[in-house]
Amino acid sequence: MTPSGQLTSAATGVDSVLARMRALYAALPPEDGVAVFNRVYLKVTEALRGRIADGYFPDPYATAELGTVFAERYLAAVDAEAAGRRAPACWRPLFQSRGHRGVRPVQFALAGINAHVGHDLPMAVVDACEALGTPPHAMRRDYERVGRMLGMLEDRIREELMPDGDVREIGDALLHLAGAWSLDAARDAAWDAAQVLWRLRELPHVYAAFTDRLDAGVGLVSRCLLTPLN
Repeated sequence: MTPSGQLTSAATGVDSVLARMRALYAALPPEDGVAVFNRVYLKVTEALRGRIADGYFPDPYATAELGTVFAERYLAAVDAEAAGRRAPACWRPLFQSRGHRGVRPVQFALAGINAHVGHDLPMAVVDACEALGTPPHAMRRDYERVGRMLGMLEDRIREELMPDGDVREIGDALLHLAGAWSLDAARDAAWDAAQVLWRLRELPHVYAAFTDRLDAGVGLVSRCLLTPLN
């Protein structure tokens, strides 16, 4: 397959996950916690798809592959929850709190981003590298460019989802929760975890133990982010 053909094939994967996110957008009530995160993630993935097409990434094919397998982990968790199966621990706090009236939209969004970046991203880096037959360091530049793009979107997310300034009774607590979590720190930790996972691939029992601990630890952070404020 030619490079342009490879890119078209990989971008088709991104288009497929975008279609599934749009279907969720149409199906879920807007106030649902998963719907809040899904709207945020849909914006991110639409932006990613545009930047893949316009040549922003040094290796757009690898970035498209990573974007696809990354999104598929979120969608698999949603499918598991909908089917009554046990979702990964990192996603359970969001699923359990999705209808809680004391949890604010920005909390739902941050908890979803935490679960997806903290747990799913390092796993997706390994998935993509195995599919591409390349080590993680080969996609580091593209990973960092995705990070810069996400950083700009994170600022917009906080501005759009934080309550108006007159909500004084929850303002300080919400600002504390929202300010305590950092996307940059989460992505740095995810990259480090991906390096460890890549080296543990030939030790299945150790690999499984590490991923279980990672899943549980990220889930604990999400549970804290979803602390009801009234």
